[in-house]
Amino acid sequence: SGERPYKCKECGKAFPRATNLRTHRRIHSGERPYECKECGKAFLRVTNLITHRRLHSGERPYECKECGKAFLRVTNLITHKRLHSGERPYECKECGKAFIQLAHLIRHRRIHSGQRPHECKDCGKSFHRLSALITHRRIHSGERPYECKECRKFFTQSSNLTRHRRIHSGERPYECKECGKFFNQWSNLTTHRRIHSGERPYKCKVCGKVFALQNFICATSRKAHSLALTLVHIIDDR
Repeated sequence: SGERPYKCKECGKAFPRATNLRTHRRIHSGERPYECKECGKAFLRVTNLITHRRLHSGERPYECKECGKAFLRVTNLITHKRLHSGERPYECKECGKAFIQLAHLIRHRRIHSGQRPHECKDCGKSFHRLSALITHRRIHSGERPYECKECRKFFTQSSNLTRHRRIHSGERPYECKECGKFFNQWSNLTTHRRIHSGERPYKCKVCGKVFALQNFICATSRKAHSLALTLVHIIDDR
């Protein structure tokens, strides 16, 4: 019926069920009744605790039928499938750029608005994303919390560790649909596709020559332009 008779006295948000309101109130009270016995982390919802426990157990019950990659959450699998399908359902009204995830669109919009809400207290640098600030803080703290179990190398970001692990496993999950070649990083596939498309998005400001790669400039060109050589991206990929 769409009726929402249960209203939060703190913020006015309404819910269809009393249980939803009780859970919501924990946001205001700070109550987190569901605690992980392994690490002590606590959660608002029991479903969040169940998902969190998979970090300790290593369970990844949601598997991609295309490439075999498995995930903790079904929402992560749904998002991942868009890498294979090419679907990008979230479009920026300002520039037309489309994204796989809504969160990516929200972050992207800050480029147009200039908003950088997350500021480092150590150096004053501001960021579009909270995750970028958290990663940046590790420059000051020296923290590298993500460890490779194979070679004991440490990383500041989990994504860097994920990419690094492919060196040991030999995994190459990103396939070119044109020629069937596989790559261990999405960025490498993106660059490779320019061979087929002929795209050359990087332009030398001095001579006007265009390049497929930002660093793919011959030694002669570098020497001729010396420090005056700067590159600008033709396509606005902000």
